[in-house]
Amino acid sequence: MCGIVGYVGTRQAQDVVVDGLRRLEYRGYDSAGIALVVDGDGDVRIAVAKKAGKLANLEKVIADTPLPASTTGIGHTRWATHGAPNDVNAHPHLGFGRRVALVHNGIIENFAELRERIEADSEQLGLVSETDTEVAAQLLELQLASDVDLTEAMQRVCGQLDGAFTLVAVDAHDPTRVVAARRNSPLVVGIGDGENFLGSDVAAFIEHTREALELGQDQVVTITADSVSITDFHGVPQEGRRYHVDWDLSAAEKEGHDWFMRKEIYEQPRAVADSLLGRRTAEGLLHLDEMRLSDQELRDIDKIIIIACGTSFYAGMVAKYAIEHWCRVPVEVELASEFRYRDPILDYSTLVVAISQSGETADTLQAIRHARTQRSKVLAICNTNGSTIPRESDAVIYTHAGPEIGVASTKGFLTQLVACYLLALYLAQVKGTRFGDEITQVVHELEAIPGHIESVLADDAVVLELAQSLVGATSVLFLGRHAGYPVALEGALKLKELAYLHAEGFAAGELKHGPIALIESGLPVFCVVPPRGRDQLHDKMLSGIQEVRARGARTICLAEEGDDKITPYADVLIRLPAVPVLLQPLVAVVPLQLFACELASLMGHDVDQPRNLAKSVTVE
Repeated sequence: MCGIVGYVGTRQAQDVVVDGLRRLEYRGYDSAGIALVVDGDGDVRIAVAKKAGKLANLEKVIADTPLPASTTGIGHTRWATHGAPNDVNAHPHLGFGRRVALVHNGIIENFAELRERIEADSEQLGLVSETDTEVAAQLLELQLASDVDLTEAMQRVCGQLDGAFTLVAVDAHDPTRVVAARRNSPLVVGIGDGENFLGSDVAAFIEHTREALELGQDQVVTITADSVSITDFHGVPQEGRRYHVDWDLSAAEKEGHDWFMRKEIYEQPRAVADSLLGRRTAEGLLHLDEMRLSDQELRDIDKIIIIACGTSFYAGMVAKYAIEHWCRVPVEVELASEFRYRDPILDYSTLVVAISQSGETADTLQAIRHARTQRSKVLAICNTNGSTIPRESDAVIYTHAGPEIGVASTKGFLTQLVACYLLALYLAQVKGTRFGDEITQVVHELEAIPGHIESVLADDAVVLELAQSLVGATSVLFLGRHAGYPVALEGALKLKELAYLHAEGFAAGELKHGPIALIESGLPVFCVVPPRGRDQLHDKMLSGIQEVRARGARTICLAEEGDDKITPYADVLIRLPAVPVLLQPLVAVVPLQLFACELASLMGHDVDQPRNLAKSVTVE
């Protein structure tokens, strides 16, 4: 959800914080704000600026009314939960005496009870915003009044809070430190030379340092210019794990593209290639990142449950096809937000696979925690090193997509698909359900995919022209069969996210069971056609295309090169490289991403920051 930045050092904190917020704005853009600890001739105070809307609004406020110089500061870009996205509810929030400034990501679930207690204690502590955040700011200031420092005050306050949160605060009486805490919400430390940083992710400080420190659950961190110290909520010293960030600032810049999302679409050949690097030993066997499960533990698995949300859920649907086909193990795919509430059947022989680009998705995190209480093993598929879900899992497959700034996932989705295929093949290797040469053949086919994606992107003109012709469309349908069905769902989701159109994805075989009633003259229908090697699937799909075309639909067919049977039934034909049916999602989804991006851009929408959405959903 929200983006958070903290800084202590020798630079101007305003510049560091605002630059960090700019790189985190994908996490929330309902409002933005900054607080600086200003030490002017011994008169220490907190200077605050905040404004509803995107970060540009805050930058204008600062330009019109400059803030004082400071080397200590915090900042926030908001995705609203409690309270409307207006100036008053924007972060940072101040304590009753303006001694404390606080920014917050997450939800404090018991804030109503705490708010009543605060307002009952003293009329002087009346709250001015609708947020749960301001409650925490008041509690911090009350603790500081009892003659403790900000670190101990933060520890005490966290003991009173329920929910998922990251809190970052500064104290006007101590300009040398920033103190933060995390529970079920992302926060990482950046380690500099004579300066240190805090951020919701490493993009906040990647311009200044690539050395980072990951924090554990229920920890408080205090940064000064020269030190980083960590405790738990009870004040017991803790250790963080230091790591090096393997991408730099240039990876997060647009490089000439009009949108980050478009840049990320065109980065997909490299992202897929990177996600395949180092996956085989010298003997040709598959090797995965952090496979902390033994071969025997994997052989004992008799059921797999994949849990994910949104786009990641569709990657999980493709994984089901691959795992069941190659491994002969039954697979269920569950929405993480529903999983633990339906009392799922889990035991030690169940493997739960959690797919999350950020590694902080709240629904997925709570689902894996439930699975672990039932003795199930958990394997994470994730793009973010050091995030919570991988840390709390028994094994991890990192996707190596690099930073993805656009809120709507593109290369994140493709690299999740790659990880799912690698998991399926690895399980087949361990369980012996496929011969070694069969696994090697599929790996070779995967290694050819980056070139196939490049050919799709090189032939983008037909997709861009199609988007121009469909400006003004109010509804679009997507049809697919087998592994093309999740592609249809993902294509529809991209259009909803970016163009704000009614878009639905269906299994083509379900047309006659209701959805065909939606077909009317001129309705655009995208049809993901299976490769010809699966003749039964292909012919069934062809029948479905004829059914909608006979009722006046405009058919937009994605079919492999050389498939001439489809030509008479396609009003628009988008050619795909010939790949096996299980791998077709890796090439078929790319034109759908491009189409959604281009159409939304032509409609005048903000492609990188769609309305009401945030990159990482860190509250349930």
